[in-house]
Amino acid sequence: MTNPSPRGRTPQKPPGMDDETFARLKAEAIAPYRGLRRFLYVAFAASGAIGGFVFLAQLLAGQNVQEALPNFALQVGVVALMVWLIRLENKAERKQ
Repeated sequence: MTNPSPRGRTPQKPPGMDDETFARLKAEAIAPYRGLRRFLYVAFAASGAIGGFVFLAQLLAGQNVQEALPNFALQVGVVALMVWLIRLENKAERKQ
């Protein structure tokens, strides 16, 4: 006879634990490292925004446009990707 898989069972709240803590721990077990992923997405988006500002300033000043334009486009792409990942993460959390 085989044991039932732990994923098939609903977790039971231990005695003495409040509902809020149990809900937070259950959510972390379902989607581990969500907070870390969000932090990294925000950090990379901020880095891309700072880089984009620097390259935009170079473009507006007319300095080294040949190199600044592709770099600016890359930074805008990084920011757009991070915003999309954050929205995807938020959608998954609401679905949960």
